[in-house]
Order: sequence, then structure tokens, then C-alpha cells
Amino acid sequence: MAKRAIVYGWQDRPAWPIRLLAGCQHVLTLFGATTLVPLIFGPEMGMDTAQVAQFISCVYLAMGVATLIQTSPWLGSGLPIVQGSSFSFIPPVMTVIAAYKAVDGGGPALIMQYVGGGLIAGGLVMAVIGYSGIVGVVRRVVTPVVIGPTIMAIGFSLAKVAIEFNAARCWPVSLLVVVSIFVLTLFVRQKYLNIFAVLASIVAVYLLCLWASHQGYLASDHPAYISWKAVEDAPWVRFPGIFPWGLPKFSFLAFGAMLAGFFAVMIESIGDYHSCSYAAGLSDPTPEMISRGIGAEGINCAVAGCLGAVGTTSYTENIGLIGLTGVASVHVVRTGAVVLILLSLVGKLGALVATIPAPIIGGAYIALFGIIGALGIQILMRADMGSQRNVMIVGFAFLMAMGLPGWVEGQKEAFFAWGLGGQILWAILKTNMAVAGLCAAFWDNLVPGTLEERGIAPPATAAPADPAATDPRVSAEAIG
Repeated sequence: MAKRAIVYGWQDRPAWPIRLLAGCQHVLTLFGATTLVPLIFGPEMGMDTAQVAQFISCVYLAMGVATLIQTSPWLGSGLPIVQGSSFSFIPPVMTVIAAYKAVDGGGPALIMQYVGGGLIAGGLVMAVIGYSGIVGVVRRVVTPVVIGPTIMAIGFSLAKVAIEFNAARCWPVSLLVVVSIFVLTLFVRQKYLNIFAVLASIVAVYLLCLWASHQGYLASDHPAYISWKAVEDAPWVRFPGIFPWGLPKFSFLAFGAMLAGFFAVMIESIGDYHSCSYAAGLSDPTPEMISRGIGAEGINCAVAGCLGAVGTTSYTENIGLIGLTGVASVHVVRTGAVVLILLSLVGKLGALVATIPAPIIGGAYIALFGIIGALGIQILMRADMGSQRNVMIVGFAFLMAMGLPGWVEGQKEAFFAWGLGGQILWAILKTNMAVAGLCAAFWDNLVPGTLEERGIAPPATAAPADPAATDPRVSAEAIG
């Protein structure tokens, strides 16, 4: 498939009206997924509607700042990459919530202090790995055979969150969201509806529930009932501030749990840098760009911890938007980041989003989490899955990821009896994605296999492309 022609290049500066509209489109593209992450954590921590609204504002502010850092050619990759809430941190944060929910009352503020501490500590470690160039070592030992089961574990391990905690509260509403997403994504041939399928489905079903609530068809205790009292009470302007939940608390348990999320973010982002360069009409990112990008990812997570938000990562859907529209200007992405920061200051916006009922969110989860799991399968296709070696490694890793964490969770006292090391080990082995990654990495790097089997062989090309056509830095003399 041919690439979309580049309308505005990497360093082009479109006129302000175009820059603003294109930037807002980036915000709308990331809006749904970025908002869903705090909507998962908030209820799990026991946050009320007002606290969830504040949480959402914190997330918008952190993601706007993170995007500005990532698009900086000095601190980040300099590519037109948008940063948003990372789904890779959902299992680790769930581990932190379970560990501290019963500690000293375990209120949302206390849990967020430990989450913030884990993000700051892990983010600084990731920044060192990136800026020092150590990330190159990680790339050599992590193959599609490792990445695939890890991503699969992220999506499929969240089935309980999607179904039992949300969708099952009112199946008709949840299934209406699922059907709407499928129709807008797979049956409707309209590019903007395809791009915003999840957001449009949530909005449509939300308006239906709002109408039913106001007409009295839904009782006030119904799971899909919507009240705007929290929106009316929320201030128009709210500055989330620094450490809004209190000073961060550092624990090896939270740090150990978060490591799995940082590992997944690192691998995912490296792939996104290449995809973004391709979509923007650039040559492959240099090792220095990748190192700065990973370093920026670490700094961004640490900043998110200071701003009371969640872990951040590069957003693949926004890279797809570049390929779809041909607008690859980094200045457009920066404009979108500023818009996101301004949205974080609108208190009523966060309160409005926080009123979305659990069944609607559950429907979106069913679609999104399933897609995340399926993306892991897609990554596995880069390796030779006809190989008995790979089938055994992937099967073992995924089975352990689905079964071991549940057993480990029940052995908390036994692990904690080992002291600090036991706490860290418990936090890691309780996280599905960490178990999948560790098991797959162990066998993939121990069992002999060809580069083709492992999915890391350079792609074969029947006829080399003209370098001058894709990279103007290549001279005619070099080609000849």
C-alpha cells in the first residue's frame, strides 16, 4: 500500500488555523484511550466522582507536558509523536492498588502517592537507560517472540476488569457500545468515523443514557444512570498542580511492579519511532534519536508521577493519523500538546468525563483490551510461528502469565516473609505481563534459533529502493 503524500513535512509550520485544527484532531484521537486509563484506576482506588475528575485533569496536564518533552530535539526524539496514558501500566498499578488498599485505610490519595513514587523512581531508571545508550542492549535480547506474549498478557489479563467490574453491571448498555464500535470500525467506510469509532460510540451511548436518566426510564440507582450534579459543582478553572495527592511515597514493591510497565513501554516506543519516521516520510530514526526518545519516555513518566497522573507512552493511533492525513509537522503536534494542557485547566470537563457510567466504559474496554491482546498476536506473526521452538516458548509464557499471578497473589505472606527481595519478587510475579516477558525472554535467549525463527532477520528486498528518493542526504556519488 502506498504511503499518503506528505502535505506538511516534519519541520513545516502550517498557518495557525490549520495548525490549531490539526492539533485538536490529535487531541481528539488520543482523548478516548487517554481518558479510559484514569477511569479504570479511579473506581478501583475508591475515588468519588470529584476525585476522578481531578485525576483526569492531572492526566491531561501530564500528557501535554510529556508531548512537548518528546517532540523536543534536545530532550526527546524530536519526532511528531504524541504521548498519552499507557495501558502497559494497568496491571502493575492494579498490583499497587491491591497491595496498599488495605494499608492505613488505603484511601485513593495514599495509593496515588505510591503510584507516583513508582513512576518517579522507574522513570528515572528508564531515563538513564535511554540517555546512556544502554537501550541498544535491550533491543538485542527482546524479539517478537518475547514482545508478543507480553502484549497479549496486557490485553487478555484485563478481561475481568472489562467484564466483571464494568460491563456485567448492565449488559445491554455495554453491548450497545461494543456493537457501535464494530459497526463504525468495520462496516462504515468513512475515515473520520473510523478514526473516532471508540469516542463516537461512547458519546452516542452516553447521550442515550443521559436522555433515559432525565426521562425517568433509568432509576437513580441504575448502573447506567447519569447525574450532572458533580459537573455543576465543579469549578470552571482548576489547576491540578504538583503533587496533588500529596508527596510521593517510595517502596520497592511499587517500584518492582512498575518495572514490567516500563519494559513494555520501552519496547513499544522503539517500534513507534520507526513507524512515525516512516509515516512522516523520514529515514529510519538514528540510534541517538531512539536513545533520546526512550530517555524522554522516562522523564515523562517521572513528571507524570509529580503531577499526580499515570504512566505515559507514545501513541500508535496518532502515528496512524499522520499517515492518514499527511500532516507530519512536529509543530502541529506541539500545538495539540498545548491544547491538552489548556483542557486540563477546565474543571468541568474532567467532571463531565467522570460521569460516564461503568457499563459504557466496560463496553469500550471489551473492544480495546481485546485489540491490545490481538496486537500481541500480530507481533508474533513477525516470527516463524510454524516453528516448534516458538510455539513451545509462546505457549509456556502465555500459560504462566495467565496462571502464575493468581497463585502468587495468594502467597503474599510467604513472599513477604523473605523480606525486601520477597516483596519485589511478589510484585513482579503477580503482574501477568512481567511473567510473560520473563518466561519468553528466558527461553528465547537460551534455546538456539535462527534469526528468521526469532523474527529479527533483516527484511529481504528483491530490488533495493532508490536511496535518493527516500533520503535526500544520500548523494548521487554514494549511489553510483
